Amino acid sequence: MKNQHKNHQEPEAHPGHEVHQEHDGHDHSAHHRMMIRDFRQRFFVSLGVTVPILLLSPLIQGFIGLELDFPGEKYLLFALSTFIYFYGGWPFLSGLFSELKKKSPGMMTLIGLAVSVAYFYSSAVVFGLTGKFFFWELATLIDIMLLGHWIEMKSVLSASNALEELARLMPDEAHKIEDGETVEVKLEDVAKGDLLLVKPGEKIPADGVIRKGTSYLNEAMVTGESQPVKKGKDAEVIGGTINGDGSLEIEVKGTGEDSYLSKVINLVKEAQGSKSKSQTLADRAALWLTIIALSAGAITLVVWLISGSVFSFAMERMATVMVITCPHALGLAIPLVVAVSTALAAKNGLLIRDRNAFESSRKISTVLFDKTGTLTEGKFGVSSIRPLAEGWDEKKLIRTAAGLEKNSEHPIGAGITARAKEMEIELPDVSDFRAIKGKGVEGKIDGEEFKIVSPGYLKAERIEIPGASKGEGIATVVYILKGKEPVGSIALSDRIRPQSAEAVARLKEAGIKCWMITGDNEKVARKVSEELDLDGYFAAVLPDQKQEKVKELQQEGEFVAMTGDGVNDAPALAQADVGIAIGSGTDVAAETADIILVNSDPRDVTNLILFGRATYRKMIQNLWWATGYNVVAIPLAAGALYWAGILISPAMGAVLMSLSTVIVAVNAKLLKVENSAS
Repeated sequence: MKNQHKNHQEPEAHPGHEVHQEHDGHDHSAHHRMMIRDFRQRFFVSLGVTVPILLLSPLIQGFIGLELDFPGEKYLLFALSTFIYFYGGWPFLSGLFSELKKKSPGMMTLIGLAVSVAYFYSSAVVFGLTGKFFFWELATLIDIMLLGHWIEMKSVLSASNALEELARLMPDEAHKIEDGETVEVKLEDVAKGDLLLVKPGEKIPADGVIRKGTSYLNEAMVTGESQPVKKGKDAEVIGGTINGDGSLEIEVKGTGEDSYLSKVINLVKEAQGSKSKSQTLADRAALWLTIIALSAGAITLVVWLISGSVFSFAMERMATVMVITCPHALGLAIPLVVAVSTALAAKNGLLIRDRNAFESSRKISTVLFDKTGTLTEGKFGVSSIRPLAEGWDEKKLIRTAAGLEKNSEHPIGAGITARAKEMEIELPDVSDFRAIKGKGVEGKIDGEEFKIVSPGYLKAERIEIPGASKGEGIATVVYILKGKEPVGSIALSDRIRPQSAEAVARLKEAGIKCWMITGDNEKVARKVSEELDLDGYFAAVLPDQKQEKVKELQQEGEFVAMTGDGVNDAPALAQADVGIAIGSGTDVAAETADIILVNSDPRDVTNLILFGRATYRKMIQNLWWATGYNVVAIPLAAGALYWAGILISPAMGAVLMSLSTVIVAVNAKLLKVENSAS
């Protein structure tokens, strides 16, 4: 059985990049914004100081044909460069010390060493050492690094902003009904059990149940379902969704930390912070890249010195190698995709509890669907109405049956009354109503006695009906008796969801086998299987045997996703390679599931798997870019093509390094959920 993921470990932050892995909601975002402001300010101030440094540098003067020569010129250049080194370079220098203190050298170590080498060597030249200044390279390098960090942090922030967007869905106030009066209250003052009025066009202030009114609700922001959903009395509503044109009175069921949105936000934070196998791989690659950079820098210096180059040239090559090898893009490659994908998924009704399971969804070869409530609606619907006596038609039979069943809580009764509602039939008054234990119900309508009974009652009373067995086995049939005379029959079955056929077709198109598991008999299972063109099914399976069926498929070499309602399917969900709880609605704590689908829409299983594949593709693209770029850039930085006149300066190295980081960030932001349900 796969390890459960309940014990999420706290992620280790990337050296010098703690900002990527902090997930403390608003506090984290405020801290992040403050850091963005700091980088922006340091960038513009440093840029301003860079202009006189460029004008005072001999190389730049020669390049633009300007000659500035005055006493103390080099000391002014040194003073300005010292300011840039300590002010502009401070984030990198403090990062260097922090990484060395933790004994985990990383990207900040590389940048810190590169700018320090340039600064101290150039300073020594000012005070008498033979060589040339690196001050303009130092200034432009720091400028570009600050700019790169600023852009990168903005990308990271916009990725985690999706969480804040979810939090902002909640209104600030609510209309509370007290003693028939409506009073305005702050959202934090709303408590469980309160009755709230929601006017047309307003946001639902809290999770609850409709006690009065009917309206269409826009739930797109929490489920990804673009079509407004009709909701009436006793229907559940989610805080943050938008009311349509009807006025509603709702009883509050969940507020604050208990609300659906809070649970989702916490779940997303947890998933964004949890380390996946891909993340561990990227971390390992970044560590190796740091070691390679330091080694390559040292080797470059030694090789150029041995080959007879001047010390300043060898130093410049070393600095360039160290700058260009910064594993920024690699450090960002996976966390950014994780942040984008988890938040995007949550906005589309796919809640990821285990990152590893989500990343494994691309390997799924078989999806095992629980029938009731997943492929079917999980409630009885009338499938056929058959008159058995003269003067009786469908409408009259439903009117009579629904009249008798209107007070029944039995699923069959609910199915019959739902059909009467659909047919807009006014129900008659019933007197002398009583239940016939285990057999049906009876009562008087318009002074005449009627019964709704099971086939077992007919058998016991020896009442013969031609073709009575027809339809049994694939549906539940009840009979309406007037006195002792059968006047009609109604067949009810658990209806297949309209979306199931599309979900199965799309999965099969993607090369995934679709199986079904059900406690229902062979006939029912075969009918559903044939109708949906499934690859196979398990019938008459008891809840405790479902886990064994998952094992059977796994032993045949299948990578199995189990899709169920998360209650009696818990052992099977835990056994599966990927456990998917479907239709959990506001219950986001389906403990044994790796992924929770908010809607009861089987098409979301397809969306999830395709999104898992797209996410994995993005991660691989980013990893290839981040490592591949270094394979090409390091030799160029070291001067491998110097003989051909190709040489990268430290500043150009910084441009390339920053560019690779931005490409990785933009690529992650292009991730999309293919939402067939909308």
